[in-house]
Formats: sequence, structure tokens, C-alpha cells
Amino acid sequence: MIMNLYRNIDRSKIQFDFVIDRADELFFADEIRNLGGKIYILPKFNFRNSFIFNNAWKNFFEKHPEYKIIHGHVRSTASIYLKTAKKYGLVTIAHSHSTSSGMGFSAIVKNMLQYRIRYIADYFLACSEEAGVWLFGKKTCKKKNFYIFNNAIDMKKYIYNKEIRTMKRKELNLEDKFVIGHVGRFVKPKNHKFLIDVFKKVHDKEPSAVLLLIGEGELKPQIEKKVINLGLHDSVLFTGVRSDIPELLQAMDIFVFPSLYEGLGIVTIEAQTSGLPCIVADTIPKEAFITELIQKIPLKEDKKLWVEEILKFKDANNRETPKEIMVSGFDIEEKAHEIESLYNEIVQTHQNGEKLIQ
Repeated sequence: MIMNLYRNIDRSKIQFDFVIDRADELFFADEIRNLGGKIYILPKFNFRNSFIFNNAWKNFFEKHPEYKIIHGHVRSTASIYLKTAKKYGLVTIAHSHSTSSGMGFSAIVKNMLQYRIRYIADYFLACSEEAGVWLFGKKTCKKKNFYIFNNAIDMKKYIYNKEIRTMKRKELNLEDKFVIGHVGRFVKPKNHKFLIDVFKKVHDKEPSAVLLLIGEGELKPQIEKKVINLGLHDSVLFTGVRSDIPELLQAMDIFVFPSLYEGLGIVTIEAQTSGLPCIVADTIPKEAFITELIQKIPLKEDKKLWVEEILKFKDANNRETPKEIMVSGFDIEEKAHEIESLYNEIVQTHQNGEKLIQ
């Protein structure tokens, strides 16, 4: 979402620079630098290095007085770095992209840390109402400084095109297959184990079924092992990280998204824009349900129901981009103008400041 905005804002007026805590997450480093942005790497927080973490941020703000606004997307430590930023006179924005911290001890720690964000930030953004209430609380979400800011996509890239579908299916050797797709990192919230179990049952009934899994992540080896153990290695395609997501969505027959939780699930917007039927978990926020293409099934339901609904789309061929998706407020050009206006409003309110740090 951040990179989509960065590519589309007027960079002659507003420039993004980035702070990250992992050098191995520099996926867009060359593009960022080519667009005029800078990248800074600061220590990753854990309780043992809290002093080092705080000092790193203090040193950063002391060395870079040119920044007037900080837009925080890492919620677990936002109460720390936003508080430090305020001491150095920066205007602070907290942005919620999720509806859960997960489970276990780490989730408890994250919840403790992020609770105070609602008392620290100057402005609050969320990708959905549910994501806002979860992180900031109902009271904050009723204030004038709270905004629901839709995650956005370049819709022109996702509009359904039969020729692209034919070309991509041929490229992947999927011409005569029933293609079930999923896009997402291999992490617990994406619920890949559930997806594989459902696909196994689908494949038992429909041998032409293929599962297209797009993404990388720490749990990928576990999922690959599960696929092999179930004898599905010839029917599950792991593509890794891809730059041709719009074309891959065209190649699919149905999109399945059984996440344990999502702030929004922007890929469901991408899928609907490409005219792709979507079956998703009941955990997906209501803002994602824009067209009749998307339907939800409770995760607690028997997997047989998921299988039955998926198989209904085996021979579906009436495909087009729904008109309502094009005016739904998820187009990147529209959202880029919106964020520019918000930043300019903040600048005017808090007196001069053009560079933003993300």
C-alpha cells in the first residue's frame, strides 16, 4: 500500500523517506532511491534492547531536524517511536492495518505496547473501521482526527482481459486446469494449512484442480512439506514473490482467502477488480465486500462447505470487471490525491513541513 501511494503521489511536492528495522526487507530499495527517497535502518525492538532502541530514535531525530511528520505503520512499537518523535516536535500519524496481534506471549506484549498509541498520536488512520476500533478504540474513532483510508490499487492493471488470461495460463501450463488461487505471505494469519486441507478435498473430487500459491514467508517450508505428505506436489504451484500479480489473478478461476484475521485484505479488492469469484473467511472486514463476486464462509464451518462452494465455479466462464468496483474508492490515483490533501492539511495546521517519514 505504501509503495503504491509513493509511486502515485506528486513527489515534487511531497517526498517519502523510510525507516525499517530489517535490512532483508529492502525489496523496493532501488525503486525508492530512484524515486528520490531515502532508507534508514534502525534496530529492531525487543525488551532487552529498549534503551538502545530509544536512543537510536533519539539520535535519528537529532540528526534529521528536516522531518516534520512521522507516519507510523509499525504498530507494536509506535507508542515508543511516536512519543519520541513528539518530543522533537514532529506531528505524529498512527496507521492501523490489522485487526489482531495474533496469539501467544508475543501478542500479549504487542497489545500492551500498542494500547497507548491512542493517547500519543496526533492523527489516526485505518484501512477499515474494524482495524481502527481494534487498535485505537471506539472513542478515538469518533474523533475528527480519525480517518478511514482505503488501501488502494492501480485498477487499470487489474481489469479483466481474456487475452491476458489465455497467455498466462499457457505460460504456466494451466490451460486445461481448474485453477484455485491465493496471494499472501506464508505466515500463520494467512491460514495456509486450512487452505491445503480444503484443496486436498477439492482435488479428490476434481483431479484437474491446481492450487496457485503466490508469496514467500517463514512458514513456506512447512506448507511445502504438508503438500508433499498429502501427495499434492504435482497439483500445488509455489510461485514465490511475483511482480505480475494482476496477470496471475486473470489466470485463476477462483480466489480463496481463509485468513484468521485481516485489516482489510487488499488482495480481495484486486481479485474482484479482475472479475474473479472470491470465497473468503468470515474474518474479512465488511469494506472488502464490494461486489457480488465475493462470499464469506465461517472458518468454523465444516470444510465440506468450502469444497462445495469452490467446485461450483469449476466451469464458470462469464467473467468481467464489475462496474461498481471502479467507483468504490479503492483506486490508487484517487487515494494518492487524498493522502496529499491530508498531508497538506496537517502541514498547514502545524506550520510548514514538506518531507514525510514513513
